[in-house]
Amino acid sequence: MHRVALVLHETTMLYEAAIAAEIFGVDRSELSPAGDWYDLVVCTPDGRPNRWLPDARTARFDELVRADSVVVPSTDDPDAPPDPGLLEALARAHRRGVRIASLCTGAFVLAAAGLLDGRSATTHWMHADDLARQHPLVDVRADVLYTDDGQVLTSAGKTAALDLCLHLVRRDFGTAAANNLARRMVVPAHRAGGQAQFIAPPAAPDNPDRLGAMLEWARSRLDQPLTVPDLAREAGLSSRHLARRMRAELRLSPLAWLHQQRIARAQELLERSDASVEQIATRCGLGTATTLRRHFHKHVGVSPTAYRTAFHSLVPTSGTPHPARPAGA
Repeated sequence: MHRVALVLHETTMLYEAAIAAEIFGVDRSELSPAGDWYDLVVCTPDGRPNRWLPDARTARFDELVRADSVVVPSTDDPDAPPDPGLLEALARAHRRGVRIASLCTGAFVLAAAGLLDGRSATTHWMHADDLARQHPLVDVRADVLYTDDGQVLTSAGKTAALDLCLHLVRRDFGTAAANNLARRMVVPAHRAGGQAQFIAPPAAPDNPDRLGAMLEWARSRLDQPLTVPDLAREAGLSSRHLARRMRAELRLSPLAWLHQQRIARAQELLERSDASVEQIATRCGLGTATTLRRHFHKHVGVSPTAYRTAFHSLVPTSGTPHPARPAGA
């Protein structure tokens, strides 16, 4: 049987650990073409049973090297230095060829063990900048649900952890087994790892000067044709000076910022209104429904219709406060 070692440490979060236990710790051998399934062992620092999974077979971190796959769930404190014993055990398991996957902020543990250097990796979008800053050798991708580099895999936050676990089942037992398991769990059978995380649109920068006033002026006119000279004129700057200021303060060119705002407006309208895609395209300045669909899919990772299906019911249309979007959902 394929032995999976589930790492539980002092700062492990319950949600992702429970996902892994549900996928790999419940006998689903009837779904496997060969009639086998996973053999789950929970690895803790001292090998003692964990309060969340008291009946699971346990072992010490040293046993990670004997697994076929290791799953590292999220940590509630990504800034805390991981257990040195865990890092060494992960490094030894990796050298032996063990497949290692992290869920959500578990990527910080893999990065601390040096397993993500030179690789693409993801984590919850709220922590992606911290991961990139703490581990500059990691190619952090905040715009995907999960990454698969063969031996090392990482997932974004929360439900994206389930996507990665189902992806592992698909690799190990085939598409039919993964689809049947997803059906039992009443979740989508497959979301490709390259699909974008549902990330909240960027907040307006706090610029009390004329540049801030220009940004507000432009946001109130997204349904109109706007050019860089229009923005520069409103800011009282030359086009070249405006571009330098925006790159310095927003890390975006004027056109990139304008396009970002149009997509954010489209997201808001898809969530808060019943307007058609054609009407939304006009109201956010993207012209036609075809243009909106093309750019929306490129930047968000799903179609406008799929986005509305996911979020329209979550946000009331009466003007009540806007709740935070779920990430990686």
